[in-house]
Amino acid sequence: MDKQNCKIGFIGTGVMGKSMVRNLMKAGFPVSVYSRTKEKADELLKEGAIWSTSPKELAQTMDVIISIVGYPSDVEEIYLGEDGIIHNGRQGLTVIDMTTSKPSLAVKIYEEAKLRGIDSLDAPVSGGDVGAKEARLAIMVGGDQEIFIQMKPVFEALGTNIVHQGAAGAGQHTKMCNQIVIASGMIGVCEALVYAKKAGLDQETVLQSISTGAAGSWSLSNLAPRIIQDNFDPGFFIKHFIKDMSIAIEEAEKMEMNVPGLSLAKQLYEQLAELGEENSGTQALYKYWNE
Repeated sequence: MDKQNCKIGFIGTGVMGKSMVRNLMKAGFPVSVYSRTKEKADELLKEGAIWSTSPKELAQTMDVIISIVGYPSDVEEIYLGEDGIIHNGRQGLTVIDMTTSKPSLAVKIYEEAKLRGIDSLDAPVSGGDVGAKEARLAIMVGGDQEIFIQMKPVFEALGTNIVHQGAAGAGQHTKMCNQIVIASGMIGVCEALVYAKKAGLDQETVLQSISTGAAGSWSLSNLAPRIIQDNFDPGFFIKHFIKDMSIAIEEAEKMEMNVPGLSLAKQLYEQLAELGEENSGTQALYKYWNE
């Protein structure tokens, strides 16, 4: 892949997207961006990104389009709407949706894209704001293996753990597995820190002992320190995590599978959202016990 001649369109310049665009530009790709609110892209435009007025414009001018937006409804509008990417894209375009979205929607986009000579991959990510900034995201990819291999240089600009999981939708199913682990894991992280505090222990010292043993996890190492510092800024929004858990529960129900841990986590997060914490980071679950 000739990076300088591979024009990438990027849709979504939020907490994750902004850092991802920067890493693509650092890797040598020319990047055009679109966001519903242009002000969100101002920093990137000053750093060399090019502004596009719509997904339709990107579809007609780019070689690759990457999206990472909020909800499945946003994904559907961007890709399958009348002015969306699939209906307006030129043959040979590759689209990569990195939003955590519905597996069934990923399959639908793939099928519609194929009819128009467009290649589609679903490639949700994990690693939060830190992983996005440091280009260390885990990237879970569904779609044709041949296209996955072609897009490897793009993925390598964004992450380090890049795995082709299978056919269209497989990336999204893998991300559901990821979110199920995080959901119950965050309950454990928060309960442990509250327990330490109530037992009169120093939370930072406790973290030193338990973060490298059998209890170790990404959430414990990266989010527990934020909790101790009373930092509940979003690396990943609670409102988006609730969306992810809803998708996972819906998919589990289709497979006639009970998910009690996931269901409890969703219930707790929904209570926090009702108290006005929907725009806080997922580590704000700590407030359920501590306030």
